[in-house]
Amino acid sequence: MKIFPTLALSVALLACTLPAQAALFGKSPERAAEQAVSENAPATTIWVDASWGFRNQGAANDLTRAHTAFAARGYKVVSVEPYIENGDLQGFFVTYQKP
Repeated sequence: MKIFPTLALSVALLACTLPAQAALFGKSPERAAEQAVSENAPATTIWVDASWGFRNQGAANDLTRAHTAFAARGYKVVSVEPYIENGDLQGFFVTYQKP
């Protein structure tokens, strides 16, 4: 049947369009900060998701948690870039750098 190859291709294409939330982006801010320190990274970018839960206060709390985790390890916020898809806030790419 021709439907299965078409279905498989559709699933593969859908997977490519999903927001990146695996690997680095799926880590807690504390784990990401620890990894940056262990790799002696001069800068690092993490993903703070805003698409689950309360978009306003939940995202603000998550950003504060990330800023606190990185500041405790000597990193400063360089940029916070919102990612908006189809008019909806999905989250933020946050970049930290060692001064």
